Amino acid sequence: MKRRAHLAGLLAAPLVWLVGIYIFSLAMLLVTAFWTTDPFTSKVTPGFTLRNFEQLLINPAYLSTAMRTLGIALVVTVLSILVSVPLGIFMAKIARPWLRALLAVAITLPLWAGYLVKILAMRVTFTEDGFFNAMMAPFGVSGPGFSIVTVVLTLTYLWLPYMAVPVYTAIRQLPPNLFDAAADLGAGAWRTVRTVVLPLIKPAIIAGSIFTFSLSLGDYIAAKFVGGSTQMIGSIIASNINLNPPIAAAFSVVPIAFVVIYLVSVQRTGALERM
Repeated sequence: MKRRAHLAGLLAAPLVWLVGIYIFSLAMLLVTAFWTTDPFTSKVTPGFTLRNFEQLLINPAYLSTAMRTLGIALVVTVLSILVSVPLGIFMAKIARPWLRALLAVAITLPLWAGYLVKILAMRVTFTEDGFFNAMMAPFGVSGPGFSIVTVVLTLTYLWLPYMAVPVYTAIRQLPPNLFDAAADLGAGAWRTVRTVVLPLIKPAIIAGSIFTFSLSLGDYIAAKFVGGSTQMIGSIIASNINLNPPIAAAFSVVPIAFVVIYLVSVQRTGALERM
């Protein structure tokens, strides 16, 4: 009995948080998505209707926003992988200890500052008279300005540490003789990465991609400050949360569905079992 009481005491707080707050809030969000809003009074009326979800499919603006957000999240994830893998190999297997420490600080540096500070830093960088245009002006090159490209770059800057850290940790745990054996067998650098490194660090890449993908899906502050006219799912939710809460709730289900589909597809590869 004492053991069960002790176990119950340990699990009480996390279960209250998980079930009583987190899961209950998501359940209420899903319930609200089936309610209606009076077009004259803007009063929310409990009930059951699929009209809110129908609007997501038949409204071109909603549909294009959902697809745009999905594309941005996928591009951010791919860019994070393309940067993290060679950087992780260099840090773990090539760089000197002092350089490795310097790069580790540089990678995690975005985590030290507040979220809005980082967004504003990117805004200052890519504004018309900002740092990027000033540096590239002698070469006749101008920056992307506030556009979807800047949104992708900003989100990659924000979430790269969540990909780079697990990838670097996984690569550092690889025995050095794997690279030597691959070279002895005639494999070049790219073939070694493709056939030796990537299969072994796949769980780390999957773990990092879950963060970069899901965090990018739920972001909208970046689109607001550096995206110009770019709209993301979060933008639609924020604009409707007071005017039409059921539509906002219905649209909130979209990124959840995207993440669930992604996790299911990843699980079929077996990568989650090796994490």
